[in-house]
Amino acid sequence: MITFPNAKINLGLNIVERRPDGYHNIETVFYPIPLTDVLEIVPARDGETTLRCYGNPVDCPVEKNLVMKACRLMQERYDIQPVEIHLYKHIPDGAGLGGGSSDAAHTLVMLNKMFELGISDADLAAMAATLGADCAFFVYNRPMMATGIGDVLSPLEVDLKGKTLLLVKPPVGVDTRTAYSRVAPAKPVVDLAQTIAQPVESWDGLLVNDFEPSVFAALPQLWLIKAQLMDAGAQYAAMSGSGSTVFGIFNSDKLAETAADTFADCATFVLHL
Repeated sequence: MITFPNAKINLGLNIVERRPDGYHNIETVFYPIPLTDVLEIVPARDGETTLRCYGNPVDCPVEKNLVMKACRLMQERYDIQPVEIHLYKHIPDGAGLGGGSSDAAHTLVMLNKMFELGISDADLAAMAATLGADCAFFVYNRPMMATGIGDVLSPLEVDLKGKTLLLVKPPVGVDTRTAYSRVAPAKPVVDLAQTIAQPVESWDGLLVNDFEPSVFAALPQLWLIKAQLMDAGAQYAAMSGSGSTVFGIFNSDKLAETAADTFADCATFVLHL
């Protein structure tokens, strides 16, 4: 069985308060995008569960990979046989795009289908949430307002169909834990859902990512990328999650492709939504 775990971007990200458990309550909109990894799961031929990774290097031991953690979780809770997992990584790591979380959630969904377990989406999402804050979103994989630590989800009407997305990933990463440590949580001034309901061209200055000030101060090249995207004709540009990917939303493929040519030292992805 083969599937294509997709990435996400954050449309707005408000860091509302620090929780007693050390995590942070947030408000954000997760939006799925067509940048994908490739995930194949087949019955194990030698009776042992294995994970093999290809493509972009994955810098963690196999048993700590979220895909393997998701598989082990399913095997602990349900009587399923060993499997061979093949993961081709295309979504950049440390990019704020949720690639690892998506891989894990899609592993749960695939195993549910493969072994005809009949687990509901709600129960799969609850399992996914134990693996990572944004894993649950990828079970539903449609635009969602996320609160709590990113695991309390509600459907939201936001449609970027017909737009073109340009992702710009510079050759630097951002550590999420460090990024959170540099932010002072605060109640949002502007209502996120109301802002999202407005036309994309009105989002600039209203739809904010609270990570940007501190991350841009540490990595000013990210601020420059955002400014260049707006100068190139993007209707809206922002950093996704805690970075380091910055995205621009354009009205045409041509504008986005022309803008991409200006970022020769970065990985760029032009995606028609």
